[in-house]
Amino acid sequence: MAYSILIVDDEALTLRTIGRALDAEGFEVFLASNGEDALKTIAEERPDLALLDVVLPGINGIEVLRQARKISPTTVVVMMSAYHLVERAVEAMKLGAYDYLIKPFHISDMVRTIRRATEMLAFRVRVHDTVQNAKGRYDFGRVVTESPAMREVLEMARSAAESDHTTILIQGESGTGKEVLAKAIHYNSPRAQAPMISLNCAALPDTLLESELFGYEPGAFTDARRRKEGLIEKANGGTLFLDEIGNTSFSLQAKLLRVLEEGSFLRLGGTKPIQVNVRIITATNKVLKEAVTKGEFREDLYYRLNVLPLFIPPLRERREDILPLALDIMQHFNKELKKNFAGFTPAAAELLQKYPWPGNIRELRNVIERTMILSKESEVDEEALPEELRDYHQEAAPPEVMTSYDVSPTGDQFVSLRELEDRYISEVLNATGQNKTHAARILGIHPTSLLRRLKKTHELV
Repeated sequence: MAYSILIVDDEALTLRTIGRALDAEGFEVFLASNGEDALKTIAEERPDLALLDVVLPGINGIEVLRQARKISPTTVVVMMSAYHLVERAVEAMKLGAYDYLIKPFHISDMVRTIRRATEMLAFRVRVHDTVQNAKGRYDFGRVVTESPAMREVLEMARSAAESDHTTILIQGESGTGKEVLAKAIHYNSPRAQAPMISLNCAALPDTLLESELFGYEPGAFTDARRRKEGLIEKANGGTLFLDEIGNTSFSLQAKLLRVLEEGSFLRLGGTKPIQVNVRIITATNKVLKEAVTKGEFREDLYYRLNVLPLFIPPLRERREDILPLALDIMQHFNKELKKNFAGFTPAAAELLQKYPWPGNIRELRNVIERTMILSKESEVDEEALPEELRDYHQEAAPPEVMTSYDVSPTGDQFVSLRELEDRYISEVLNATGQNKTHAARILGIHPTSLLRRLKKTHELV
């Protein structure tokens, strides 16, 4: 790629010499002998780089740099200064200059410096492309859903993305796509150009989790030989996504609360607070309100995280999404596996829709990938699907909660469907020892849905 560069120096010989050298290196060269002409060229040409002398007639190089940062923020500036003006070059670095050269310098040293600057430009392009690709991949419009409940969640998430400081708590079973939703929020927010750092809090022991999040100073513990930046610091300006937040200790929860309330934290072994501007999105497959009631999660942190709650329904509660998702996943693996599957037979589609998908979208994706790898046909039939799907329709409800109910009329009254459901829910709860999570799994609903049902019927235990 040919980069453009503006050279600004009031010495005509220096200007011509540098210009010829960089032209020979393949750069598109612009020349200016004073600050006014330099700013005019920057405004008109938006050069990729600028080699700018500190001492210029009229507007000096420092002021040109200051204005250039506003006119063309993407232009990478390298300053030139005499040895006795090094402090001015350092001032320029603080204003955003990439590097500086001390006059007199060898042309080869100057070329090397400019080449390093072009490497940073190339990195910027890669970062921009990565962000643009992520924006396309995680665009809200690309989410496959026919479910009114899921569409409502997406609409709330879209609004949350625009408010880039709002703390968000995403709840839902494992495999429902909580991290995907978090990424959609980040890449559609004003923070999209900054990093998004993700961490699964259940994947690390508590002591390691704390050092990963907050970093540490040398000597903070036995193996801490040098300073390490934590993930909170690395996410500065962007988003920190903490999955399975319900698995954190009270000690760690207190430190996270400080980050949320004060925007600062201490590295392990540190004494100086570090200020950060980071949005925190958390997720959990637990009913966090229940954890608060049981004393397993800090109430103050819960309310601080739960500013904007989003609940992703499990796949079994939005069966209208199963086939559209399955076809979308099939299309993805057609490209990845270089296959050409056309779809599912009616019998296979019926099995997909009947199955409860306890692993949600993650399980659906795994099943379709495995089926496409092993199947030789262009259309997936029921025999190609895994045995657990084919046998599911033969399964009965767990025998310990199977109860016969007399629904025959008494006089002119039949037992209402609501009463029948309430009695069955009560029977399941009794059979599971009032374990609402287990009961909800048997009933095929989310624990939150069960709690709402129990509250309505005044049977909450």
